[in-house]
Amino acid sequence: MYPCLRIKMSSEELPGLYIHVPFCGSKCFYCDFYSVCSRSWICAWLKALRTEMALYSEEFPVFDSLYLGGGTPSILDVRELLELFESLAKHFAFSTVSEMTMEVNPESLSHEKLKAVASFGLNRLSLGVQSLNDADLKYLGRRHNSAQALRAFDICRGAGFSNVSVDLIYGLETQSLKSWKNTLDTILEFRPEHISCYQLTFEKSTALWKMRKSGRVRSIGEKMEAAFFIWTSRYLQRRGYRHYEVSNFAAGPEFMCRHNRKYWRHVPYLGLGPSAHSLSIKPMAGDFRDRTLRRWWNVKSVSDYCRLLSEGKKPVEGTEILSKDQFELEALDLGLRTEDGLAMNLVENYPHSQRVLSQWQKSGFIKVSEGRVKPTRRGFLVSDSLAVMLQN
Repeated sequence: MYPCLRIKMSSEELPGLYIHVPFCGSKCFYCDFYSVCSRSWICAWLKALRTEMALYSEEFPVFDSLYLGGGTPSILDVRELLELFESLAKHFAFSTVSEMTMEVNPESLSHEKLKAVASFGLNRLSLGVQSLNDADLKYLGRRHNSAQALRAFDICRGAGFSNVSVDLIYGLETQSLKSWKNTLDTILEFRPEHISCYQLTFEKSTALWKMRKSGRVRSIGEKMEAAFFIWTSRYLQRRGYRHYEVSNFAAGPEFMCRHNRKYWRHVPYLGLGPSAHSLSIKPMAGDFRDRTLRRWWNVKSVSDYCRLLSEGKKPVEGTEILSKDQFELEALDLGLRTEDGLAMNLVENYPHSQRVLSQWQKSGFIKVSEGRVKPTRRGFLVSDSLAVMLQN
C-alpha cells in the first residue's frame, strides 16, 4: 500500500479528477445519475478503469482535486477501494494541497473503509444523509434510517475526518418547515464543515417523476419552494455558514468544495467511468474566451464502458467544441449561481445590459461591486431566468 504521489506546486487552475462509481444497493426514487443495482460488474469496471487511467496519464499528469461520486462509492469493499487507489497512485500525481473527496452513504459506511482510503490521502467526505426524518427517507427511497445517519457522523469523525460535507434535500410533500428545521438543528450539532441543501426535483426517467405523473406524489409548488429556500439560507448564514452557491454552504472559505468550483469556473477536469464528463482547454495566447474548450462524455453503460476499453478504445460517447457564444452563455448561467457572480465585462457585451442590470438592482436580485455582478439571496432564486433575460 502506498499513497498517491504528491507534488509541491501551486494549485492555481490545476485540473480536477472525477471518478464515477456506477454501483448502488438500490435506486433512490429521485436520482437520475447513472448507476446499476448490482455488484457483478465491479471487478470488470475496476479493470477497465485502470485502462482508462493509463490512456489519460500523460494528458492530465497533475491534479489538485479528486472526487469519487456515483452511484455509491462506499458500496465498494476495502479490497476494491484499495485497488482503486493503488491504480490512481500508479497513473496520476496530485498536488500536496489537494482536496480529495468521496461520497459515502450511511448504510455502506465503516471505520475500516475510511481508514483505508485515508491512508491514500483522502481528506474529505460527502455524506448522503438527505433527511433525519424517517418518513422523508422512505419517501425518497433511501436505504438508511435516521439512526444510521447519526451513527455515520460518529464513524466519519472517529476515522479522523475533519472535513465532512452533508447532503440534504428539502421540498418534500411529507416535510414541514418544522421537521426541516429539526433536521438542520440536529445536523448542526455535529458542526459539519460543509452542507449542501438541494431542492427536490422531479427529473424525467426517475421513479419519482413517474409517481408524480400517476398522481401518487406531488410538488409543494414554487411559492413553498421559495419559502424553504429563503428560510434555509438565512438560518444557516445566521449559524456561521457562507452561502457561496445556490445549494451550497461552507463553514469557511477553506471548506468550499474546490472540485465543484472547477465546474462552475470552466477549470479543466477529467472524468473517468461510465457517463463521466471531461473538459480540456487548448492553450492559446490572448483572452481566455478565445481559447478552445473541448468537452467530452463517456458512454452511459457499464457493459459498453468495459467492452470498449477491453478493445483498446476510449469509451467516449460524444464530444463538442464550445464556441465563444456557448462559453459566455455557460459563464452567465454558472456565474449567477455563485456568490462570486461574474465579471462586468462579460455582461456589458450584451445589448441593453445597462437597462437589465438596473432593473435587477432595483428588484434586489443583484449587487454590483468590485467590477462584478453578484446575485443576492433573492437573485439565487431566479438565477436561471436572469441569464435568459440578459440575452433577450
